[in-house]
Parts: sequence; structure tokens; C-alpha cells
Amino acid sequence: MLRHAIAPSRRYTKASHDVVRHPRLTSDAKILLLYVQGLTAESADRPLSEHARKLGITGRAYQKAKDLLAVNGFLHEQRQQGVRGLWATAQLLSNVSLTPAEAATVCQGRASEVSEVSEVSEGAEASVCPGARDPAVGEPAIGEPVDRVVGGQLPVDEEREKNSPHPPSEAKPDPVPVPAPEVKPDPDPEADLMPGTAPDAPLPPDVAEGERVLLSLRHVCRELYLGAKEARTLAALAAEWLRRGITAAQLRRVLTSELPDGGVRSAVGFLRYRLVHKLPEEPRPEAPAPKQVVAAMIPCAGPGEEHLFRPVRGEELCGPCGRAEARRFWLRQRELAEGQPAPLPWRERFAAVNGPRAEPC
Repeated sequence: MLRHAIAPSRRYTKASHDVVRHPRLTSDAKILLLYVQGLTAESADRPLSEHARKLGITGRAYQKAKDLLAVNGFLHEQRQQGVRGLWATAQLLSNVSLTPAEAATVCQGRASEVSEVSEVSEGAEASVCPGARDPAVGEPAIGEPVDRVVGGQLPVDEEREKNSPHPPSEAKPDPVPVPAPEVKPDPDPEADLMPGTAPDAPLPPDVAEGERVLLSLRHVCRELYLGAKEARTLAALAAEWLRRGITAAQLRRVLTSELPDGGVRSAVGFLRYRLVHKLPEEPRPEAPAPKQVVAAMIPCAGPGEEHLFRPVRGEELCGPCGRAEARRFWLRQRELAEGQPAPLPWRERFAAVNGPRAEPC
């Protein structure tokens, strides 16, 4: 015997015609919306992406379906901060199109219901277990609070001897000072460093910069190694380059580029030769810019009340009057062009130039 078994109502989902016949929703968006609509209350708290993954809608297809539902007002997302400060995204999916204000009202209603349920559940827990604690609060420490204890750490010396792989050496007794022998100074050890400058006198800024450039050449080319005295003798020549607008990088590039094939025999002679013979010319003083002459105010030659304006290129009309005059001129030109007869066709013009066509004999 055959019997017709009808499934309960929970096995079916009522689909609205507004959703099924929506012209801008794709099939994936409609299936995802109907699937979530038929879920129970226990399964509705999961994210939308998890439900789409069960339906096989992933990747770009899921993003497109989600964007269409959000654009057409079926999906609304809102970021909320929980009790512990963690942020979460609340998703509201409805089978009717809602505005953001209506969606916010629905979310507030659900939040109030949840708060009432939580209050009821807390009251029930209190009736069952009056001493229940909030799970967000950690376990209290055992015992009474005490003050911080000072000390209890090893001294610095003991800790260093214990942990340091290289302990400091022991202090040695100060040696007995021995009188140093008297040394007679040279007559003029640095007489040729800078003419007219004491050895310990501070150098001008440009001379000091030139000396630094010369001493840095050793890092670019080992053949251009200079000592301190040698660099001091050439610092004035290098400073003259800097005074003429050459930067330190440009000076370094000039002195180290295109070295001789056989190498540099004397760094001092080579650099002195380049500093003297490749010295750029002094920068010419720039001519002062001509002062802008402001024209005097003149009366406008246009119609209407007399008014003044400042000409720019010798014009006699101000801006508004000039534009009005140009507009009138082109209107007259258009009227003249419209009054002229239409041009003759090319056959008639050809006949007028070459005469009538001769009939064949």
C-alpha cells in the first residue's frame, strides 16, 4: 500500500516574489538569501561566508553576491565593540529591502531583546548559585595584599661575575709617574700649511669643507691618499671651487674621475694640477629683473557711462565693453554671410570658367 508522506513545514522555505523576481540579484545571491532565511535560530548566528561556503559559493562569486545584497538593501553590516573591547561585525540579512535607518532600528530591537534575555539568565543563575562570578573577571589572588619587598636581588658585582662570560679585569695600581724627556720643538713644523694662518687657528667654513673633501678622496681611490698636512696645503684651492658654486659631491667627482692609465705618482701634485687648471669660471652676477611698469588709468571708449580702466596691451576698451563689441562684430558678420547667395554647384562653376560644352559632330 502506498502512502503519501507530507514533510513538516520546517522542511520548506517561503520565497517572496520580490526576491525571486528581483532583476538585479544573481542566482547565487537569491539562493544565499533563501538559504539563510530558512535557518533555525541556533544556526543564524554564524557569519554569512560560512553559509555561502556550505553552498559552494566562494571566492569572487561570494563577493559579488554579497555586494549585490548590500547594494539592494538586503544585507547590512555594522561594527560593534563588545564588553571586553573586542570588535565584531554584526550582519543583518532580511528578505525585504531595508534602509540603513530601518536596519539600525532592527538591530537596536534585537540588542534590547538580547539584553533582556541576559538579565533574565543572570537572575536565574543568581537564584541557582548566588555566589557566581562574572567570567570576564580573572581569578583573585590568594591572601591579603602586601607591600612591595625591597631587596632580594644580587649585587651588581656578584651578578656580573656569575653571568658575564668576560668579567672585568681587576684594577691595577697606578704606575709611578716618570718625568718625560724634554723635546725641543721643530723650528716651523706647520709653516707651509696655510699662509697667514696659525696652526691652531680655526679655519673658515669653506676651507674646512674643502679639507674634508680632500681627506675623503682616500675612500674613493687609494692612489689619492693625502695626509693631514697635505690636505691643509690644498684646502684653499678646494675652497675656491666651493665659493664658485661647486658642491662637495661635484668636486669629489671631478677629482676622482678620468685618472691616468699608468696611475697617480704623486697625489699632491695631481690634485694641485687639477684644482688649478680645471677651476671653473666665477659665476656672473645675474642681471636685475626689469621692474614691471603699471599703466595709468584711462577712460574707456565704449558706450555708456564714462568709466576708467587700466590697459594691458594698449587697448582702448575695457574687458566688458571689448567683449560686447566683439559679439556685435561677429553678429554683423553672420548677417552678411546669411545675406549672400548660396554658392553655385561645381558643374555650373566649371561651365562658367570653361564655357559651354561643345556638342559632338
